[in-house]
Amino acid sequence: MTRRLGRGLDALFTDIEQTDHDTVQEIPIDECRPNPYQPRKTFHADAIEELKESILEYGIIQPLIVRQSIKGYEIVVGERRFRAAREAGLKSIPAVVKELTDEKMMELALLENLQREDLTPIEEAHAYANLMKELQITQEDLSQKLGKSRSHIANIVRLLSLPDQIVAHINNGELSMGHGRALLGLKDKDQMIPIVNKIRKDKLNVRQVEQLIVQANAAPTKEKPKAKKDIFLQERETVLRDKLGTAVTIQRGKKKGKIEIEFFSDDDLDRIIESLGK
Repeated sequence: MTRRLGRGLDALFTDIEQTDHDTVQEIPIDECRPNPYQPRKTFHADAIEELKESILEYGIIQPLIVRQSIKGYEIVVGERRFRAAREAGLKSIPAVVKELTDEKMMELALLENLQREDLTPIEEAHAYANLMKELQITQEDLSQKLGKSRSHIANIVRLLSLPDQIVAHINNGELSMGHGRALLGLKDKDQMIPIVNKIRKDKLNVRQVEQLIVQANAAPTKEKPKAKKDIFLQERETVLRDKLGTAVTIQRGKKKGKIEIEFFSDDDLDRIIESLGK
């Protein structure tokens, strides 16, 4: 049977709560189309089949939420129910029609999937990145809006900086988010694909990958070994890294020094600048 949306959607977006003025309508299923801002790209056939059987037996218990458009209706919440109802051969579906902006549709589609835990880490990362871009907000703003920690959002979005081949492996479940985060710590990026091949071949867990990367980063290179950084600079790097949530390197020369701060997108850069201002 279909699940209720939960308190998160109602609490964060009170304008979609059903009121006495809302009317549940029977809308022709052929006039409905998926939410264009749906972050979820994969709908498993077995889950849709299970929901279809439930709909055939009990009907659609909870109406969908839709937005009227020029060519019918766009589904805001309930795309799984829509797909299952179509598979069940229904000609119409119960729905509540709401007036919503594109931004609100994006937020609602993401929240529904997050609450159901239906998104892959990559789908979630793309959804966060798209929201920040479309709404022109920072990771901190998004964190407050969605009730997710800023560090969680930052760690997820960082996965998009991995090579496309590795992103694809994470998206299809061959690698986990933990594998991806570990790979981001690899200094020699040319070693990423060989290490990924080893992960898949030997079925390495995240802890084993972290150890492998520590060994790879410690391996001698042809470059002249650098002098050991003094404890003062190491401590300052740690302070900045913890404050800014990203890698920080401090280098001291004979007459001057420099600080290098890593960022992964325009939004990440804005977040870092905002943190520095604070």
